[in-house]
Amino acid sequence: MDKQLKINEIAQMKTLFTTIAILYSLNSALAQTGQVHIEQDKKIEELLKLYKSANSSSEYYRIQVGFGSHAKAQRIKSEVEVDFPDLSSKIDFDSPTYRVRVGRFKNKLDAERKFIEVRAKYPDAMLLKPKKSSK
Repeated sequence: MDKQLKINEIAQMKTLFTTIAILYSLNSALAQTGQVHIEQDKKIEELLKLYKSANSSSEYYRIQVGFGSHAKAQRIKSEVEVDFPDLSSKIDFDSPTYRVRVGRFKNKLDAERKFIEVRAKYPDAMLLKPKKSSK
């Protein structure tokens, strides 16, 4: 009986080692390695810099959804991020209050469309026009 038990244990161990060896070899065989080298025209970097500077200096329509203390502004911002996850939200400090503003709209039509949707949830919301640049 003991001899048969040892033979079964040896057979199970052989099966286990064989399975491990097969899995390891499959993993090694199917693993992909390689290196990607991208050659890019230097003018692309210049265009990216130009694009970033144009966007940073551009003014946008924003929607102000609320204001108050810092704690209240954070609470409003959290609610807005849940209600409108597609809109970027930001807390701006304008002494003495914190203002929660969402969205960055290049044109008035897009801003007004989203404003109607936001105002349904936040009745005190206001559409803010871009500030006049003093450049």
